[in-house]
Amino acid sequence: MKKIEAIIRKTKFEDVKEALLQSDIDWFEYHNVHGIGQSREERIYRGVQYSTDVIERVAISIVCRDQFVEPTVNVILKVAHTGEIGDGRIFVSDMIDTWSIRTGENGDTVLRDKK
Repeated sequence: MKKIEAIIRKTKFEDVKEALLQSDIDWFEYHNVHGIGQSREERIYRGVQYSTDVIERVAISIVCRDQFVEPTVNVILKVAHTGEIGDGRIFVSDMIDTWSIRTGENGDTVLRDKK
């Protein structure tokens, strides 16, 4: 099992969410997050100057079986891409085990199979 964590632009979240649901990822969690990026520019919007060093993003977490990692990552890469600085990052890490609180069952069998 793997855990996929993606940090994406807020403006791309709805598109990524729909693409994940269409690719049979039936559950994931997400959080609004703030980060500090490498770009330290001052921008002007409607006459107001603001800094771009604190960035608002959405963090998405998905736990899946190993065979679903590459297709899931590819969906996020395709849909979240704008080609501009700040598109985000995807992290993949190993999951040691999982349990179903309702049934007490453990292992990757608690993860629902793709349709």
